Amino acid sequence: MKIKMPRGTSDIIFEKAAKKQYIERLAIDLFEQFGYRPIVTPTFEHTELFQRGIGESTDIVRKEMYTFEDKGGRSLTLRPEGTAPVVRAYLEHGLASKSLPAKLYYCGQMFRYERPQAGRYREFWQLGIEVLGSQDALVDVEVILLLIRFLEKIGLKDLELHLNSMGCLVCRKSFGEALRKYLKDKMELLCIDCKKRVNSNPLRVFDCKNKKCQTIMKKAPLISDFWCESCRGHFETVKSILDDVGISYILNPALVRGFDYYTKTTFEVRTPYLGAQNALGGGGRYDGLVEELGGSPTPAIGWAIGTERVIMATEELNINLPLSSNTDVFVATIDGAREEGFKVLNFLRETGVSADMDYGNRSLKGQMKLANKLRASYVIILGPDELKKGICLIRNMNTGDQSEMQTSKISRWAKGEFKSGKVDFNG
Repeated sequence: MKIKMPRGTSDIIFEKAAKKQYIERLAIDLFEQFGYRPIVTPTFEHTELFQRGIGESTDIVRKEMYTFEDKGGRSLTLRPEGTAPVVRAYLEHGLASKSLPAKLYYCGQMFRYERPQAGRYREFWQLGIEVLGSQDALVDVEVILLLIRFLEKIGLKDLELHLNSMGCLVCRKSFGEALRKYLKDKMELLCIDCKKRVNSNPLRVFDCKNKKCQTIMKKAPLISDFWCESCRGHFETVKSILDDVGISYILNPALVRGFDYYTKTTFEVRTPYLGAQNALGGGGRYDGLVEELGGSPTPAIGWAIGTERVIMATEELNINLPLSSNTDVFVATIDGAREEGFKVLNFLRETGVSADMDYGNRSLKGQMKLANKLRASYVIILGPDELKKGICLIRNMNTGDQSEMQTSKISRWAKGEFKSGKVDFNG
């Protein structure tokens, strides 16, 4: 019996891998343009980090974490999200003593045990940013703007920004009491999970996908009725700045996100082209998380986005990502010219050109087919006659044109044709 990949995972190969790399490179360029710096955290952390950070009442902690005991008897968990590890690293390495705010970005694998579905896997890739050390509403708008700019640069359109404020801990306490009171006489109508949530964290009922629970929550109290003056003022400022920079939004009082650490501004960007699973990414403020994990009170905000979900959206919209060719030049050889061809191949690579050749003793026709498969832009052809004359044949695979060139001029040609090692397919 053949061994297959585990359920909920995926092999990312060829074109899809190239799409993933393109999206990540585009994101990193944009992040750094906005002044963010990279951070890489371990794939697994102490389980307590997520229990305290995300919240023990959340579905992620209760049902979805990959937790195991190592040989030393320590409980470890494959990271289900990126924020708590970043905050742990922020505290452990004393980033608070450096220039604030700390503006960080990450890219990596996350793990959640949930039912696999379109665009959602048990092992998945996320891009994310975090800003720690500023409570300025301008920072809220910057991170939202960065998310939208990133998605627009990929080519996604008709994006919807859903916006809400979760309030502070004082607001949440009053709101939670009102929700419990509202849900108390509706307990029999709630699903099993929501019956537990009423006591542990009633805000989680807003997140339930059960239709009966969703119907009940349509008439539930709203967090906006419980904002303190500080939270109301902060949210009004965020909305005002969004209006000033021309970012439209939909006020969504039921938007609570999935983690307990969120406070004040929460947001989600959705697309109308992915059906029920229409959220591309989102985030919000988590002003109490640093303190919860042992640090001083520190305002913070961030977001994360699933790479697989973004790729799926581009495919739904038939967006052709500008993927570069894997091979700029393919070196084809005839009748004993392989060693000389190998010298040319390595010379091209030393000049920064992506180059390859056949190692399977194919005929010239077979080598040309391989060059097409590798999407080579040019083929350099070398045979005994060409070697005697000190020339090579160069075929433009985009136009079909073929010409002779002295082998001594290959360097000048390559440097001129492939500036920065990239091919302009439109030129």
